[in-house]
Amino acid sequence: MQLSAAFEVGLEDPTVENGRWQQDSMPSAPIEQLGESLLKDHFIQRNGVEFAGTHLLLDLHGATFLDDLSRMEKTMREIVSKCGATLLHIHLHHFTPSGGISGVAVLAESHISVHTWPERDYAAFDVFMCGDAEPENAIPVLKRAFFPKRLEVVEELRGQVA
Repeated sequence: MQLSAAFEVGLEDPTVENGRWQQDSMPSAPIEQLGESLLKDHFIQRNGVEFAGTHLLLDLHGATFLDDLSRMEKTMREIVSKCGATLLHIHLHHFTPSGGISGVAVLAESHISVHTWPERDYAAFDVFMCGDAEPENAIPVLKRAFFPKRLEVVEELRGQVA
């Protein structure tokens, strides 16, 4: 298992909402040239690496509104839209008395999960999307919804082809 180091995302830095967040991370070939087998299984190629999808682990520290169930559902729906994913189902559970929320949005492209600790102003999001979906577009949505003082991101490319 290969582990990636977390990196902080500047809260004041602009984030690209459409397209890849780093210029060098664009697919190296148009989708038409990637081959029919890749089109069927939704594997993608970026920087010469073929893989199933991008998995982001996002830690929000010093965040607000982490006990607001309607805000959480609205935020998850906006993430799905901004990332170009397909929502199949959302299930959220509101804990009492802490007000924490745990839940998942099941996507055709994989999932988004969340666990919040409002008493600690902390939330853990897990965003995994395959194919052409762009999970990095979740970052500005989370910033706007929960106003974290610090946001850490770990990115894994899942299902890398050797």
